[in-house]
Amino acid sequence: MASHPVDPRQPDAAYLSFWRERHLCTLTTLRPDGSPHVVPVGVTYDPEAGLARVITNKSSRKVAHVLAAGPEGARVAVCQVDRARWATLEGLARVRTEPERVAEAVRRYAERYERMPSPNPARVAIEIELTAALGRG
Repeated sequence: MASHPVDPRQPDAAYLSFWRERHLCTLTTLRPDGSPHVVPVGVTYDPEAGLARVITNKSSRKVAHVLAAGPEGARVAVCQVDRARWATLEGLARVRTEPERVAEAVRRYAERYERMPSPNPARVAIEIELTAALGRG
């Protein structure tokens, strides 16, 4: 299968447009034994900042997997598929608890998914510093 590399900071218009559509995504983290843990999530993509963001509960397994990787961050991937179109963003994930970073992640989520998530005092943001992107938007 052919690889379709994309510059995560300068995606073409079709790729960026695809990430702005409302699609359920997956987040892949690694368990301590190295096996993949894949879960459905909402993802926002910010090429200007070189980030993808996921909002979640601080007690989730995905958060535990990211934290277990240490301060350098955990290697992760987020992906979305719609028929023949697909897009994957890869990078180093870190858990963010700072109120302004969580609020920005929530704002972007509400914009992309056209709904404000319910209040959650245990909410955190997983920020993924993008290192690679693939896909066909």
